Amino acid sequence: MATGDASTGRVMHQLVEDDGTYPNNGRLPLLVYPDALVLPDRDPAAAFERLFADHQWGGSWRNGVYAFHHYHSTAHEVLGIYGGMAEVQFGGPQGPVFSVAAGDVVVIPAGVAHKNLGSSADFRVVGAYPLGQRPDMNRGAAGERPDADERIARLPLPAADPVHGRAGPLLTLWQAR
Repeated sequence: MATGDASTGRVMHQLVEDDGTYPNNGRLPLLVYPDALVLPDRDPAAAFERLFADHQWGGSWRNGVYAFHHYHSTAHEVLGIYGGMAEVQFGGPQGPVFSVAAGDVVVIPAGVAHKNLGSSADFRVVGAYPLGQRPDMNRGAAGERPDADERIARLPLPAADPVHGRAGPLLTLWQAR
C-alpha cells in the first residue's frame, strides 16, 4: 500500500449510551479505524486532510484532544491521528477508553463526550466535520440539555464515510440505526 492510501481493514464500533450528564449517542456508534492510513514521512497531517476532504469532511484543524470531557451537539467529528499515541476516553468518566496511535481514525457521533487521558509528547490530530456542520462546545454543564439533545436528534448523517467514501462502513453502521 502506498503512503497516504486508506486501509480496507477492520472497523471497531461501540454504542455509547447517555450517562445522565453527557448525552452520548445511543443511536450512532463510535467508530475506530485502526491503521486506517499509511502515513507519509513528510507532512502526515496533509494526508488526512486530503482524505477527509475527498470524502466531504471539511473545516479541518490540527492539534490534539482536550484533556477535559466535552462533546459537540451540532456536528459529528472525525479525528485522524498523525503523530504519537494517546488514551482517549469516550462517553464521560465511566466510558470506554481506546488507545489510538498514528494512522488511526476515530469517528465521534454528535453527543459523545471525549477526553485525552494521557498522550505521548508527539501526539497530533487532524480533526474535521461533515460538510455543512460546525461544532459547538459542551462540557456537560447544567442547562446544556435538553437543547443539546434536540440538536443531536436533528443533525443529519454525513454524506460519506471519512475514510472510505460512499462505500464505507459508517454509512452501513449509521443508516442501519
